[in-house]
Amino acid sequence: MSEPLFKVRGLEVALPDMARKPLIGKAPMVEILKGLDFDLPRRSVTGIVGESGSGKSTLGRALVRLLEPSAGSIEFEGRDIAHLSEAQLKPLRRNLQMIFQDPMSSLNPRRTIGAIIAAPLKQNGLGDNLAERVAEALRRVGLPEAFAQRYRHELSGGQRQRVGIARALALSPDFVLADEIVSGLDVSTQAQILTLLEQLAAEMGLTVAFISHDLSVIRRLCQQVIVMQHGRIVEAGPTDQLFEAPQQEYTRELIAAIPLPEIDAEWLSTG
Repeated sequence: MSEPLFKVRGLEVALPDMARKPLIGKAPMVEILKGLDFDLPRRSVTGIVGESGSGKSTLGRALVRLLEPSAGSIEFEGRDIAHLSEAQLKPLRRNLQMIFQDPMSSLNPRRTIGAIIAAPLKQNGLGDNLAERVAEALRRVGLPEAFAQRYRHELSGGQRQRVGIARALALSPDFVLADEIVSGLDVSTQAQILTLLEQLAAEMGLTVAFISHDLSVIRRLCQQVIVMQHGRIVEAGPTDQLFEAPQQEYTRELIAAIPLPEIDAEWLSTG
């Protein structure tokens, strides 16, 4: 067994509670993540599930260091990145990419699709043969090269999410965080995007953290699952084992409470 890509130990994140901020002074801090310990295996897809407010999105943002932990360690490729400065993180950013939930808000409406995909390439010193790199990124997600000249408003929801995936993968990262990336799409488009992500993860040898509230999708896509509640991990393990013999009542309740959606008939039955 190879070493995991991520080793997380004692991870804690506290954020300011702006609802309780006084007129003068700082907002009080509220603990969101509470002593998390887990590994993320290389070249695998790990599902992170839990009810709203469980801390799963905060965990994802801590992994890609959009948030700095208040305590604990996040070892990435054997190096603790939990408290690195932005300057120290800069060389690592190309290997830690994120696909956002809402591509409408994450894509700049004033820039062409080509410019959006090109931006991280230029920022990371990969400006040579830029047009070809952008074209290849579009082809990888099933979009024609001509889309490089289009703008966000000219694309459908599914096409915008494909652009978000293209942008994240243009740098050939080691790790991708996918946070509720199909929640705003219709059922048919969800199936297409999930199939695409599954194929690209296998082809590119990606390590993916897939955050979702949809347990049926998690079961189909992921090799292992982390179940969160109130900022803690209540159960984790291989997907088949967790679904067939959940050890915690909370996990059993989640599995029982969420019905299989329409997407099952088409996408969940393949693979």
